[in-house]
Amino acid sequence: MAGCCDNGVCEGDTRRGDPSFKRVLWIVLFINAVMFVVEIVAGLAAGSASLQADALDFLGDTANYAISLFVVGMALRYRSMAALAKGATMGLFGLWVMATVVWHLQAGTVPAPQTMGLVGVAALISNAICLALLYAYRNGESNMRSVWVCSRNDVLGNGAVLLAALGVFGTGTGWPDLVVAAIMAALGLQGAAVVMRHATAELRAANRAGRTAASVEPSASSPF
Repeated sequence: MAGCCDNGVCEGDTRRGDPSFKRVLWIVLFINAVMFVVEIVAGLAAGSASLQADALDFLGDTANYAISLFVVGMALRYRSMAALAKGATMGLFGLWVMATVVWHLQAGTVPAPQTMGLVGVAALISNAICLALLYAYRNGESNMRSVWVCSRNDVLGNGAVLLAALGVFGTGTGWPDLVVAAIMAALGLQGAAVVMRHATAELRAANRAGRTAASVEPSASSPF
């Protein structure tokens, strides 16, 4: 049990089914769903790769929060498996953004910086609120940690989108937008690696605990 608590697994179990965590998840899920609609429309209208990437990120986060709500009261094994799935989703997001950057590079797209700036500010405020709400759960088990990592990366990405808007406005080219989109892809891939590594460690610990419990149960029922 000492080894379990040392890697944070026991701490996560004591908070399993935390009603306050569920309430926070519902709030951030709603915020992300609304911002996905706003950013995907604005990103397509402005021709901005970074806004489209951020919109897809909002969609991925909405799905991640929904999964977290579904598994928050389940055993550690299932929560760890959900975190692995979310990590894989974050990785796919990163790869998709990289492909988007290549497409816009070939097309020579120059986005509308005013739209990028206005929507970027709205997205930054929304994600900052989510980050503040999730701050208390940043050191929980992998399911909680994955939610925190997603929101942290979102705030960094929103700041980068605003820098891209300034760059596009100042240079009249689409290069700042593409550079920021590539950075957001790198953040997604790095976050995916962190979440999947932590979830894998927890899943192994849960499997070891399950095997130990299975081996002890027969001997506990034995009359000898």
